[in-house]
Amino acid sequence: MTDHEAMSSQPQVERRPYRADRRAKAAEETRTAILDAARRLFVEHGYAKVTVADIAREAETAIPTVYASTGGKSSILRRLIGKGLGDSVVDQTLAAVRASRDPLQVVAVTVHGVRVDNEGHFGLLRVLVTSAAVDEAARQTLVQTDRLYREALSEVAGRLRDLRALREGLTQDRATDVLWFFLGHQSWRLYVADCGWTWDETQEWLAAQVSAALLRSPAG
Repeated sequence: MTDHEAMSSQPQVERRPYRADRRAKAAEETRTAILDAARRLFVEHGYAKVTVADIAREAETAIPTVYASTGGKSSILRRLIGKGLGDSVVDQTLAAVRASRDPLQVVAVTVHGVRVDNEGHFGLLRVLVTSAAVDEAARQTLVQTDRLYREALSEVAGRLRDLRALREGLTQDRATDVLWFFLGHQSWRLYVADCGWTWDETQEWLAAQVSAALLRSPAG
């Protein structure tokens, strides 16, 4: 091989990973555009009324590209919910719960974290709940989401138990049920969407109810 041939071949070797990176970046941008478009349409029109063609049109891409990038509607909804489940607010809230030795602070931190999580994904959660009634994959996603939600609340209940802060006779499991009753997504939907309360009003009221229902009195 001549020096000229060696020099001319070098740029081709360097371009290959660059081109692969560009393709990967373009694919990720397309996937993000599709998911963002689907989220907007699901929230605005409802899961059942939105078609893959609608999503493709909103994302300014082709229908086959939607299927190749994200799959059909059920797959798209799972991906959207998966992104929500990966929100760092849950881990941050539980870390603060583990670090606190004040039961009232544990409750306050928990209610605030749950509020932030629900507020950030409020529209999508409503989509998931309504779509679960007509789509089996959505129902399974809701079941999984609720299970993870309750597991996080169970850890809070366990922390209150370890601090000997629970009312007499309350087990961790029963305390988890109480937390789910007050702080599950259905409560935020009831007060914010149905009753018209603000998020701040709802957070303050629910924190007071959780404290009254779970915590023993200082004298107790």
